[in-house]
Amino acid sequence: MSQDISRLDLFIDRMVSQRASLDFAITQTADMTGPIFELGLGNGRTYHHMRQRISGRDIFVFERAVASHPDSTPADEMLILGDVRETLPASVERFGPTASLIHADLGGHNREKNDVFARFVSPLIEPLLAEGGLMVSSDRMYFETLTELPLPEGVVEGRCFIYRR
Repeated sequence: MSQDISRLDLFIDRMVSQRASLDFAITQTADMTGPIFELGLGNGRTYHHMRQRISGRDIFVFERAVASHPDSTPADEMLILGDVRETLPASVERFGPTASLIHADLGGHNREKNDVFARFVSPLIEPLLAEGGLMVSSDRMYFETLTELPLPEGVVEGRCFIYRR
């Protein structure tokens, strides 16, 4: 971490970038009908944001254990509980390549660990995305068949990444 930027500024950059990236992806996939996958619920801020801006598409949430704000907690039937290393491969069988939008904020504060995890999880995510679908991630991902897109206005370089099938 750079010494000339505070942790607060890093957090703000992440939140502003996440919102701009999600809003871009929501607009770009608005004509698609496939489900949306939220990988990692946390306290539910991005899930709540998507739920307010998306209608007509199911939003499934992948999470180990729910600890979100009550207003930001999905219904039980929209939760896929467990470790994504197991739930993502099982979801390929259930859903196939149908997701119109996938959002992942799975990393922690250790960039090296995040990168190792991104390399592991990328091939588990890739087969779930529909043709034309978008993947928004807080970490760089490693896909064979997805193309990294230029970032929309308002996104701080390195804070979000967007990929299209």
